[in-house]
Amino acid sequence: MSVQPVHSEEILPLTPAVFNILLALADGEKHGYAIMLEVETNTLGEVKMGPGTLYGAIKRMLAAGLIAESDERPDESLDDQRRRYYHLTGAGARVLRLEAARLARQVAVARHKQVLDEAV
Repeated sequence: MSVQPVHSEEILPLTPAVFNILLALADGEKHGYAIMLEVETNTLGEVKMGPGTLYGAIKRMLAAGLIAESDERPDESLDDQRRRYYHLTGAGARVLRLEAARLARQVAVARHKQVLDEAV
């Protein structure tokens, strides 16, 4: 599968699935099941990502160059050989920052319009 270079402004706004996957990978590589668990934790259970959604998004993100499959594998005695580990690429980190900033601007507008409490 060839990687198509992504232009950050062309991919925004991100879908919730892509944003949550990138956010889950922001602090290091993870395998698919760990990504699903972290998304559920990060969203306080509001987003439960099934395998079809997760792996469909991962396939598109790999093709877009936002994430890459890790070459390094944990010791086989400590991990399942079938697991694939993923990490952010430079493009993925850039897109994540841009989307987080875009969402933060939207939250600022919502606060200004008193849609949200300051504590939220």
